Amino acid sequence: MKKIEAIIRRSKYRAVKEALHEKGVMFFSYWDVTGVGHEQKGSVYRGISYSTSDIQRRFLSIIVNDDFEEATISAILDAAKTGEVGDGKIFVSDVQEAYRIRTGEKGGDTLK
Repeated sequence: MKKIEAIIRRSKYRAVKEALHEKGVMFFSYWDVTGVGHEQKGSVYRGISYSTSDIQRRFLSIIVNDDFEEATISAILDAAKTGEVGDGKIFVSDVQEAYRIRTGEKGGDTLK
């Protein structure tokens, strides 16, 4: 099993969610997060300077069986990409085990 974590633009969340559902990934968790990116020139709106280094993003945490890894990553890459700086990042790590609390079963079938 793989844990896929993605940090994406909030504006791309709906497209990513739909792309994941089309690939058969029906369950994942997400959080609204604030991160610090490369220092960019601040913006000025009505005479007030705003920092653009604090960036609002959405963080997705997705656990999939190994055979869904590439499809999941592909869905996120395709749906989240704008081609601009700040599109986000994807991180992949191994998951040793998963348990379904209700039944106590373990393994990859708990993800279905």
